[in-house]
Amino acid sequence: MSGAAGKKIADVTFKASKNVDWDGMAKFLVTDDARREFANLRRSFDEVNQTLQTKFSLEPEPIDWDYYRKGLGNKLVDMYKEAFDSIEIPKYVDKVTPEYKPKFDALLVELKEAEQKSLKESERLEKEIADVQELKQKLSTMTADEYFAKHPELKKKFDDEIRNDYWGY
Repeated sequence: MSGAAGKKIADVTFKASKNVDWDGMAKFLVTDDARREFANLRRSFDEVNQTLQTKFSLEPEPIDWDYYRKGLGNKLVDMYKEAFDSIEIPKYVDKVTPEYKPKFDALLVELKEAEQKSLKESERLEKEIADVQELKQKLSTMTADEYFAKHPELKKKFDDEIRNDYWGY
């Protein structure tokens, strides 16, 4: 990878890493396994980013051809300099990103849908937890009529069973 291209990739990666909200993502983790895997992902990301920052962002030092001419002679150094100057480093052509970009975008859409579904489910579960806690507090003093007023479908089921002379056995 040439110095300029490597530096550009390192700069883009560094800027992208600043936009990652690691703490925000960590808040959504529930299990210890998920937290452990997330910590591994973050550590790996930081290691790759550090490598890109150090390895590819440095420009190579120019060769001091005069220094070598003094010790080795003009003819040999000129031959090496000519060979060095004739080296062409091919430009990197990214063939992978166009292939995976649509897949990644589709996954992002799927992620947003799953997030919305998860938020709705969390809201439903929180409501259900609140109902169960309320029921738990009132259970010792609640009458059957009060319970059936909150759950008319259950009252209908019991009334149907009694009407049909079905007593559960």
